[in-house]
Amino acid sequence: MATGAMKPMAKKIKINQRLAEELYATGNYDAMYFAGIIADPNAMTESDYDRWMDDAYFYMLSDYVVAVTLSESGMAQDVADKWIESGDELRMSAGWSCYCWLIGNRNDDEFSKSKIANKLDSLKNSIHRSPERTKASMNNFLYNVGVSYLPLHEKAVEIAKEVGIVEVKRDKKNLVF
Repeated sequence: MATGAMKPMAKKIKINQRLAEELYATGNYDAMYFAGIIADPNAMTESDYDRWMDDAYFYMLSDYVVAVTLSESGMAQDVADKWIESGDELRMSAGWSCYCWLIGNRNDDEFSKSKIANKLDSLKNSIHRSPERTKASMNNFLYNVGVSYLPLHEKAVEIAKEVGIVEVKRDKKNLVF
């Protein structure tokens, strides 16, 4: 189903966590995507988000359904931090993606400057040896901080220069950022 066709349905259904859970549990991508649209991010617990991540079988779900839904909750940074440190490729990718959504949609003063600076330093030291999907999300984070988080714009630009080209291998193709 096209995402445009989901909008009229979402307007009628509004937020419905019970239905979101049922849809997400189907394993059908379109149903799982729609679940993210009608979910109540603040009704979900950390274990609910972990369960959704367990069922996310590729990055379109982890980074664009689970991470986006998480980014709308009050626990977003805490859960994203755990995922980034998890060692699991999709969880790490979703954690970095959650921060991308947060930084792009919230005011700068909602973040600890030192925490974001530490994330940039960590990224600088690990991006090239990280799993492929995680590299892409880390690169997006670096870009988002440089563009959307004014307090660390200059630091992000400097780290981007140090990091240089980020090569991500996908389906026998090399993408260069």
